[in-house]
Amino acid sequence: MDTHNDCGLELNILKGAVENTNEAFITIDEDSTVIFFNKAAEKIFGYNRDEVLGRDLGLILALDCREGHKNAVANYLVTRRPKLLGHETEFMAMRRDGSLFPAAISFSVAQISDKFFFTGIIRDLTETRTLEEQVSRVEHLSALGETVAEISHEIKNPLVMIGGFARQLLNTVQKEKDHAKLKIIADEVRRLEKLLLGVKDLYTPRRLVPEKFDMFALLREVYTLVKEDCELRGIDFLLKTEGASHAIVEGDREKLKQVLLNVIKNGMEALPGGGYLVVEAQSKDDVVEIAVIDSGQGIPPDVQKRLFTPFFTTKSQGTGLGLCVSKRIVEEHRGGEFVLKSEVGKGTTVRISLAHRRS
Repeated sequence: MDTHNDCGLELNILKGAVENTNEAFITIDEDSTVIFFNKAAEKIFGYNRDEVLGRDLGLILALDCREGHKNAVANYLVTRRPKLLGHETEFMAMRRDGSLFPAAISFSVAQISDKFFFTGIIRDLTETRTLEEQVSRVEHLSALGETVAEISHEIKNPLVMIGGFARQLLNTVQKEKDHAKLKIIADEVRRLEKLLLGVKDLYTPRRLVPEKFDMFALLREVYTLVKEDCELRGIDFLLKTEGASHAIVEGDREKLKQVLLNVIKNGMEALPGGGYLVVEAQSKDDVVEIAVIDSGQGIPPDVQKRLFTPFFTTKSQGTGLGLCVSKRIVEEHRGGEFVLKSEVGKGTTVRISLAHRRS
């Protein structure tokens, strides 16, 4: 029996398994110098292993974790008492681009001759944390939605009566001053009714009605609805689609149509003196990307920070809920992402991404 060959085979199998696992395997020596960095580690941290091997582990740790790590290694070498060995703990790791992300790590130690080597098995928790936040948000919205529904019901009924009576009296009063006051009442009632509807959309849990449809066809439909209004406002409105002739997505068509109309309307309102408004859409890989670009004056940074805060608005007749609701609808869809970028003097761009269905 060839024991030497058997050991070599076992080592090769073990090395291949560790190299190709989904978890990042990183091994360091007593000086925290990286001596092993597998493929998963390259993917998670964004480094090529040649950039990491022979370097200090602090390269991939957040600043506030580096000293703690060195102290833990030094403490073990002196006391032989593990604090983190054999246990999974969470820490903030740093990718090659400098971005931080939550990770879970479990350590093991091996002694070869008189030297110690520490191996960390690392999992990226970004997706897990995102899912946890989504579940928490849904639970919060569900509880809040019940309260909102009850309050909305109690407010809506008297509002409808007030608005109805005000509109009836508008047809009978003769004095101009009284007529103006009644008109203000009727207009404010309409605004409050619109606000209540927006609050209900924002806080009441909704169930999407998914279907497979062509996003490019929906964009052409929205383009037809809005084009004439843009012409009347002196806005050059263009629709550009790239890639395939169609882009199949699975989602709630009517709600996504509502999002597109709302975002395009915002773009139009940013161009009171005319300008251009472009909707660019492309289908690539597994994503359909839509960009709504206007040539307006842009949005100051301090205002951008509050754009998705409920009830915050810069419009005299706005409710401050349109962008909140639109962002929520998009993010409720698979692969949904809603991003707004703006620069003063250079306009605003809203990018919407959705998962692409090939069939």
